[in-house]
This record gives sequence, structure tokens and C-alpha cells, in this order.
Amino acid sequence: MKFESKLIHAGISEDSLTGAVSVPIYQTSTYRQEAIGKHKGFEYSRTGNPTRQALEELIKDLEGGLAGFAFASGLAALSTVLMLFKAGEHILLSDNVYGGTFRVIDKVFVNLGISYTSVDTSDLAAVEAAITPQTRAIFIETPTNPLMKLTDMNAIAAIAKKHKILSVVDNTFMTPYLQRPIEHGIDIVVHSATKYLGGHSDVVAGLVVVTTEELRDRIAFLQNAVGAILGPQDSWILLRGIKTLALRLDKAQANAKIIVDFLKKLDVVKKVYYPNVGAMVSFELESPELALKLFNNVKMIALAESLGGVESLVCMPASMTHAAIPAERRNALGITDSLVRLSVGIENVDDIIDDIKQALFG
Repeated sequence: MKFESKLIHAGISEDSLTGAVSVPIYQTSTYRQEAIGKHKGFEYSRTGNPTRQALEELIKDLEGGLAGFAFASGLAALSTVLMLFKAGEHILLSDNVYGGTFRVIDKVFVNLGISYTSVDTSDLAAVEAAITPQTRAIFIETPTNPLMKLTDMNAIAAIAKKHKILSVVDNTFMTPYLQRPIEHGIDIVVHSATKYLGGHSDVVAGLVVVTTEELRDRIAFLQNAVGAILGPQDSWILLRGIKTLALRLDKAQANAKIIVDFLKKLDVVKKVYYPNVGAMVSFELESPELALKLFNNVKMIALAESLGGVESLVCMPASMTHAAIPAERRNALGITDSLVRLSVGIENVDDIIDDIKQALFG
């Protein structure tokens, strides 16, 4: 099947009991067993639920991995992956990542004895130089949030394999529709499925896809033991959202390319960050005051956290999504009070542009 068809028919796409083409919401906590140790594949919904299983099978098929897992949020998914490591071990982290990723590593897992080094993962020599005998993984975002810096996944996977460590990619911005890290040799893929996969700003969820039986067994154990699972109703909402991923991203990406061209022609825009793919656009205005004017005056575009919904969203990363990162580090990276992050939606592109114009110049 072509990918657009996989979005609808991959994984478990219908109910085996009734033939329903929409997997039902199995809103149950437990399952009747025929005898001790004899059941129909499900014992308790923290361990497994048919609706969640359908979602996990779908994301596994879409990313091309061995197994998929669904969690209560993107950070729950990421935190479960980080639980693969123990005190005294070390990870490498892209130097420009989502603020929540930085926060949970810097404020939670460091306290548990796991150390990290932030590195420009687009600089392969710097990545090699940062690896220590204690390093166990390289975690990257590509493109990064919010500066859209790209990392060569083939090269990172090769470095990881050379040093016998894991490679992990946050694929939230691109989704498996636009890039599939496992095809580049990456070991683990993480998603905040709240964003493009859900696509309608109506669910919070996280997904993990792994490539080996060992990783499958370890993540399955952690998912069950820690219990940060996605419920059946949210699993169903996410299954429904994924079906239209290609349609939504095609439209949003087309809009984004037009908006990038528009922004590059504005004298008040100093720099545009866009990797020529996807629907996330960041741009630096000539002053923090002008950025504040934009945020205060948009009407159709929502000033809001998150991204990847059908509606256009705008935010100031420095004080919103990346506030957990120390100010000096933000400034060094270029995440200043003049930086605007725009999640381009599927509205008429002229309306998006007109809203930006009136907010800046009206």
C-alpha cells in the first residue's frame, strides 16, 4: 500500500468481532478470564487494551518499526524511553530541543544520576567528540524546535552503531508522512502525538516505536510497570486523527511555503527558519516590541502553546514553549524575545497572511 492508504488501513483497522471499520472504544479496565491463565489476549487495561493496541500497531506500521507503544503524553513517552538508562550513564542531546524535553532531562533525570551533554548534532565531529565511555544514547530532534536545524540521521545512526549506543529521534514535527527515521538506521522514534498525528488540538498523547526485540521487551515492561498509558477514548481520537494526516499536512505544508515567501519579503523580518519541508515556520522580527505587537494583535491565528492542529497557532518560544531553558542558553542559541514560532494551519492561506499583516502593521 502507498502511505496515504496505510494511514487508513495499516495496523488493526477494523474490529475482528463485528467487522466495524472504526475500531471500537473498549472502555473497560479488566477482562473476564475463562480460567486461571486462560484469557483472550487481554487481562488488565494498563497492560493492554484493544483500542490502544490498534493505535500501537498503526504507528508501528507507519514508522516501519518492530513495535509501537502509546502513552498519556509526549513527555510520558520520552520519560519512559529515558528510563532505559540508569544512574552513572550519559546521553547526548541536540542543543536546540523542545523546552519540556530539556526540563525533564535537566530537572528530573539528572537528579536520578543520568547525565547529559547538549551538542550541535548537525556537527558530526562535535557529536563524536562528546561521546564518553558512559554514553548510552544520542537523542536528536530534526528539524529542531524552534530553530529548524537539521541533523543527518544516517550519520547519527552510523555513529551510534559504531559506539554501540542507541539513537533516538523525536519525529513530532515531520511525522512518518514526511520522514521515517528508522529507514535511516535510527533505533527509537518518539512522538508527541498531541501535535500533527492527532491534528485537531483535542487530545494529548505520546508514541514510541522501537526496532529490536530487546527494546520492545524493555519498553513494554516499563509501560506496564510505570503505567503512563493512553486511555481507550484518547487512543480512538488519535486513530481517527491519523487517518487524515496526509490531507492535513499537504495543505498545511503548501500554506507554509507561501507564508515563508511572504515573510522573506518583509523588511521587519530579519531571518526566516524553515527547512523547506513541513508546516512549522519560525522567524525573527527586528525587535521584541514588534514581536509583542504581533502576539497581542493576531485575530484568527491563536496565540497558544502546542502545534500541528488544523488551526494556525503562534507563540513566543522564549517565554512559552522554551521558558524552562535558562535565558543565557536561549540567547546563545538564538531563541530571543524577537523570535516567533508559527504552526501553519489549513485555513485559506490569504487569511493567514492578512492576519499577520494586520497584526504587524494595522
